[in-house]
Amino acid sequence: MTCERIRCAAVLFDCDGVLVDSDASVARAWTRWADAESLDVERVLAMVHGRRAEDTVGLLVSEDRREASLQLINRLELEDASTVTPLPGALSCTEDMAEGTWAVVTSATRELAKARLAAVGIDPPVLLTADDVEHGKPAPEGWLRAAALLGASISECIVLEDSGAGVTAAHSAGALLAVGVGERGFATDADLVIRDLRDLVWVGDGVRLVATEGPGRSPR
Repeated sequence: MTCERIRCAAVLFDCDGVLVDSDASVARAWTRWADAESLDVERVLAMVHGRRAEDTVGLLVSEDRREASLQLINRLELEDASTVTPLPGALSCTEDMAEGTWAVVTSATRELAKARLAAVGIDPPVLLTADDVEHGKPAPEGWLRAAALLGASISECIVLEDSGAGVTAAHSAGALLAVGVGERGFATDADLVIRDLRDLVWVGDGVRLVATEGPGRSPR
């Protein structure tokens, strides 16, 4: 493990798997959805992390049924949103961030993201959702727009992600650093990986990270 102090203008957080533990909720909702659509549950669950629901539905459901199918999964996820819990360090980390230095960028819809964040007591100053972008992760649009809303260059922003799609989006955007979070972080090409947000502290002009080298690029 290494401890690094990294100067940055802002920190951009993914929501699910970084701030919010929604794994069980996601699994329940998508299992019910897969059963309703007569699809293999394991195949579906392997596809959903880091991707907008509409993109997953688009890959699995014929065009004539996509709208109804999307409405179903949106309803199932929203019904289960109150069951999520904060991941270790999420509350203290976001509470300690300086004003105007952080945002949340998620592949969830705005309604779902707000419900999950409210359930754990996190109120981000900037929230970018699936409803706010034309192209979701792995496209870089969400990270770029969040940085702009904070008045920062993406090249001065650190991204916290647990999905391969989100890390790819961060690299494509030109983020200063893409930091993987948790066990899923090791399956990405993140620059560094931390166990959870207990290993990130805002220190005035950036962050201090307790991290292990990631499988991706070296930090810039």
